[in-house]
Amino acid sequence: MLKDEPIEEKKVEVEQETPPQEQADFKIEQLFGSKTRVSLLALFLDDPERAFYVRELTRRIDAQLNSVRRELQNLIQMGIISEVEGSIIKGEADEKGEKKKSKSAKKKYYQANPSFIFFDELRGIMKKSSVLLHKSVVRELAKKGDVDLLFMTGKFVDDETIPSDLLIVGNVAAEVLEKTVQDFEQKIGWEINYTYMPREEFLYRREVKDRFLSSLMSKEKIVLIDKIREEL
Repeated sequence: MLKDEPIEEKKVEVEQETPPQEQADFKIEQLFGSKTRVSLLALFLDDPERAFYVRELTRRIDAQLNSVRRELQNLIQMGIISEVEGSIIKGEADEKGEKKKSKSAKKKYYQANPSFIFFDELRGIMKKSSVLLHKSVVRELAKKGDVDLLFMTGKFVDDETIPSDLLIVGNVAAEVLEKTVQDFEQKIGWEINYTYMPREEFLYRREVKDRFLSSLMSKEKIVLIDKIREEL
């Protein structure tokens, strides 16, 4: 007779499910390597026909002068922007803060180069990246106020015919709203036209079919918060 073979015990290891990690906020400077470079790109690509001088750029993106100059040279070498000359506007301060007396004096300006081979693609990336930064706006407003509806439109959907880029409905203190929008503008590199309405005003204007509100609601938009629809 054959002896029974010993039964080999097999241990089954149960894999423990790893709790999902919270996704970190999108930071486009990690992709491009420099926050200053990203802010400059956003500014140039948002208004490619506009020429900027150095001091204006440092004020618009709130960066150090040396950092701005360094990144301007990098962008010029890559062919993304061009250096152009222009006449100094009457009363305009030069880079040393001194006003020029001669109207014919020339100074260096910097402008987007639309002939750059990846110009359209890069402009599209910068536009879409601003939408990915929406988390900071939602989080800050939710922490300090009560938001019932928040959506992006206008420049965020590449339609500058829309008079407002951001609609916020709820109960948010004016100083909190202003500071949050300013911080967001700093991150994306351009100014935001925003509209704020208390919930009661929004509901009333929607009921009477207010022309301005109806226009905003009918346009393309990116809805981030909509408690009003959820309650219906």
